[in-house]
Amino acid sequence: MQLLFETTVDGNHYFNWLLSGLYWTLLLWLGAAVISAVLGVAVGSGRTSRSKVLRTLSRAYVQVFRNIPLLLQAFLWYFVFPEILPAALGNAIKQMPPPWASFVPALIAIGLYTGARVAEQIRAGIQSLPKGQREAAHALGLSSFTTYACILIPQSLRTMAPSLTSEALALLKNTSVAMTIGLLDLTAQAQQMNEFTFRTFESFSVVTVTYFALSLVIYGAAEIVMRRFSVRSNVTTLGNA
Repeated sequence: MQLLFETTVDGNHYFNWLLSGLYWTLLLWLGAAVISAVLGVAVGSGRTSRSKVLRTLSRAYVQVFRNIPLLLQAFLWYFVFPEILPAALGNAIKQMPPPWASFVPALIAIGLYTGARVAEQIRAGIQSLPKGQREAAHALGLSSFTTYACILIPQSLRTMAPSLTSEALALLKNTSVAMTIGLLDLTAQAQQMNEFTFRTFESFSVVTVTYFALSLVIYGAAEIVMRRFSVRSNVTTLGNA
């Protein structure tokens, strides 16, 4: 599009604005994906633990972070959290240079929110497995940690791969919430281009296409991973026996 190669008010090009927004969107998506994956596996495992304390704590985490709107969580981490900390630490957080002052709260909010959703996927995957697998692992003398790490979690990830792919795509869309607390991601750059040029269709169309392309890449990568680690049937027919 011609708009991307026009000169901006700061002597740059709108194409560079788009690349900057793409950079922060991908960085936010990747960081939140790591946080949500770690928390999701840990909390999802805790939800199926035999320890009542772990189950209670894990359930509390899921109920809190899954049921509070993501936009509100972003506001809480950005506006409220620094105010309840000790003054020196709160001021240090508020004085972080941009865009980190907006990026960090957005990363925390999206990571914790998505982590709660991933935890439920992991819980469902573990509970869908036959109970005999856990019992067999204990009969072999495996610890609870080894049972989860080597037997239950890998199989649950395979089982829930399609729904986890959907969560990865939803995470990409949820990064746009960061614009509400000042991060110039893709959506914010589209709005900024529109405000300076009043060319609404071009500004939002190019960002829409970018989001769509990113979604296709994520989906394609997930399909490759699912085919690579899919559970293959070992059942043979009588004719091949």
